[in-house]
Amino acid sequence: MIQLRQLEAFRAVATTGNVTAAAKQLDISQPAVSRLISSLTQRVGFEVFMRDGGRLVPTQEARFLLGEVDRVLAGLGNIEKLVEEIHDLQVGHLRITCLPGFATTHLPRVVADFLKERPGVTMAIEPDRPERILDWIISHQYDVGISSHHEPHPALEIIPIMMRSVCILPQGHRLKDKEHITPQDLDNEPFIHARRGSDYFNLVNAAFEASGARLNPIIESRQFGLACRIVAGGVGVSVVSIIDALEYEKDGLIIKPFKPVVPHRLSILFPTHTPRSVITMEFIDRFIKSLEPYQIKSRTQSY
Repeated sequence: MIQLRQLEAFRAVATTGNVTAAAKQLDISQPAVSRLISSLTQRVGFEVFMRDGGRLVPTQEARFLLGEVDRVLAGLGNIEKLVEEIHDLQVGHLRITCLPGFATTHLPRVVADFLKERPGVTMAIEPDRPERILDWIISHQYDVGISSHHEPHPALEIIPIMMRSVCILPQGHRLKDKEHITPQDLDNEPFIHARRGSDYFNLVNAAFEASGARLNPIIESRQFGLACRIVAGGVGVSVVSIIDALEYEKDGLIIKPFKPVVPHRLSILFPTHTPRSVITMEFIDRFIKSLEPYQIKSRTQSY
């Protein structure tokens, strides 16, 4: 098989134009470079260099190889960089874009715990709507995105996460003593809902339609936090992600399991074909683990 050292010698000679400079670049002897080029020539079955005005230049056949050799050696460089990062997890820069709700509730706690252990790590955190998050990840402007449900895309790698939903009620509501809440219980109740046409709105609306209950919308909002604040203030009811509801329980919000199960589908997004740093992988592992208590584990699970 073709050896990695042969490819390194091939590229060094191709870029420098002579064996002496290539040997210096690789920190080996000139005879060693010559032997590597000779053995590569025997392996591929054609000449890889010809002389042109005192320089060694790749033959026409060898030029076809050069691009692939560059990619192979670049991949090796990424592996070496990864190994270095594994040995030193205390430095690095991580760019995160996320839903606004996460930026003000759950994410800061995870970030704080993570940075306490890695004081040399820096971060950029940018909250925005799902459409902008998608654009930023596709264009490689951020290392990771925490967003709502996204369909498969060739420029994305997606980790899907299914979060539990709950019904939220204001203090003193007539349903406050029920074990769980159904769409029939909320028939024609003033309802604060997610943006129409969103994946989550469609799931909640389908649950109401399947039960024959009437959804009575009074406020439409992109953010669960807004719904929680309004309900805690004594107006309307809603169905939201449990992780948001728990943030406002201290403000008097009543939280009840909602049946049927309606998942709030999150997506952890990465740009395709971009190597992930160890810091990125470490942080996402930590973030996903922090969500485990709030994820759907069974179709009958209550909060």
